[in-house]
Formats: sequence, structure tokens, C-alpha cells
Amino acid sequence: MEFKEKQSLKLWWLYVLLAIDAVLVLSIVLFDKGGMNFETLKANYFAPFWAVFLPFAIIYLLQKNMMTLQIGAEGISYKYFPFQSKLKLLSWINIEKVYINKYNALGDYGGFGVRSRLWFRFNDKAYLLNDKDKGLQIEFKNGKKLLFSSNKIDELEMFLINLKTKYNIQAIQ
Repeated sequence: MEFKEKQSLKLWWLYVLLAIDAVLVLSIVLFDKGGMNFETLKANYFAPFWAVFLPFAIIYLLQKNMMTLQIGAEGISYKYFPFQSKLKLLSWINIEKVYINKYNALGDYGGFGVRSRLWFRFNDKAYLLNDKDKGLQIEFKNGKKLLFSSNKIDELEMFLINLKTKYNIQAIQ
């Protein structure tokens, strides 16, 4: 009995911003003072090319990040590729509470991705990879908190209920 979910950061509006950047740079290059010829571009070391290409490359790499979340009888395992290559196990022994929590990504954590909570709550960490407003909240016995966003929140909630009744895990609320 195991729950498994894979998520990646899919923010469509980043591509809109990049398209605006590309249009601005290319319009300056092509239409400013009659446009630039190839020799002028060569003299500038293809700076306009890098101004367009580099943001696209960075956003592409961000979109390739993948978070894997697994929940089973041993505990909760997660991996955030490419920053973690192996699953990290959070044992039920170290967990005080696990529950489904409603959050505001921008208001509570300042955005999406791997974030620490705002307003000097440095013990709270979150992996927010979608635009949903509910996720799996984990509270540890040492006071730290960890939040995972989820695309399968209803399935996750049912799985936690089944896991609690089958294995009598007291941390699941």
C-alpha cells in the first residue's frame, strides 16, 4: 500500500514573460537606428542572442525539475530532482502530525518552488510546484514543518485515512 505522486513546476506565464523579453530585444536589435548588421552583432559578441536565449534556457531547466512524493507504512519519502538524486525518508517516528493543509503560495511563502515561509518562520519549508491551494503538511517532533503541494489531494486524503486505519499511525490527523 503506497501513494506516489510526481510533480514538476509548470508555470505557463513564465513563457509569456520570456516572449515579451524576446520581442523587446529583437525589436531593439532590428529596428533601432536602421537595425544592426552582422558585423555589428559580431562586434557585440552576440549579446542580443544571449539576452534572448539565456532566459529561455533558465526557464527550461526550471521546468525540468521533478518532485517525487511517496507515502507508505515506513514513512514519507521525497526527492526533488536535480537537487536530490535519492529519496529522503521521513520516518513516522519523527513525525508529530500529518494532515491536509490549505495555504496561499504567494502570501505564506512568497511564490512557487522550494520556499521557506515568510515572516521569519525559518522552520517552515515548502515544495510548491502547482497552483493549487491544498497540500500535505508535516509537523515534526522537533518543531519543524514541511509542506508538499499535491495535484491529487482527494486521493491523498483517502490514502491517509486508509493508512491510519490499517497501520494505526497516530501522526495522521
